[in-house]
Amino acid sequence: MAEYLASIFGTEKDKVNCSFYFKIGACRHGDRCSRIHNKPTFSQTVLILNLYCNPQNSAKSADGSHSTVSDEEMQEHYDNFFEEVFVECEDRYGEIEEMNVCDNLGDHLVGNVYIKFKYEEDAEKAVVDLNNRWFGGRAINAELSPVTDFREACCRQYEMGECTRSGFCNFMHLKPISRELRRELYGRKRKRSPARTRRRSSPARNRRSTRSRSRSKERRRDYRANSTSLERYRSHSQDKDQREGRFGRF
Repeated sequence: MAEYLASIFGTEKDKVNCSFYFKIGACRHGDRCSRIHNKPTFSQTVLILNLYCNPQNSAKSADGSHSTVSDEEMQEHYDNFFEEVFVECEDRYGEIEEMNVCDNLGDHLVGNVYIKFKYEEDAEKAVVDLNNRWFGGRAINAELSPVTDFREACCRQYEMGECTRSGFCNFMHLKPISRELRRELYGRKRKRSPARTRRRSSPARNRRSTRSRSRSKERRRDYRANSTSLERYRSHSQDKDQREGRFGRF
């Protein structure tokens, strides 16, 4: 019996534990779910709830209608967001193996950011620190997530362009970043020598961090100057966010 229960743990056959929470770290029923959400006490993955705000979903003009945001502007806005969060978290907490952002519309998945660190202790430190910080004027809500294999969490129909549930699918619809940014961000760890991977205070790492942040600020500055549609969307942000970046501390 024990072997059978272990074999079905986290699957659809498990009538005790929530399979959706086990696979994607979120459940549309939330605390009202009839099955148990076993929150991990240690994990490599941090979930930051509802962090990303998609301008195509939330940008509105004065008359209440949705303002038009081109695909190019949308990709630039998303790349800036992704780079800012990735660089901030990797430089502060440790090496990142994978970072994903949900493009779903359901309340339990919209804007969720999953960051898988190389080491569990880095993820634990990130959760403690992030819950004392804000981003874009909103308090950050971070927790450890049971998700370690994103292939099991993603919607395969969406990846093939065949998902009929669109943004309200209960599996992850991951929003891609540009190829250039992917090479730049994930190439950071290949440039480090093994001896420097765990030495976060080395002068060389600090210089790289400063250059990365400078590039991020320059890209955001150029983007704000050229994109009038997203200027309307960002006009509600705090002045401090525009001057110093969107991360802050309570």
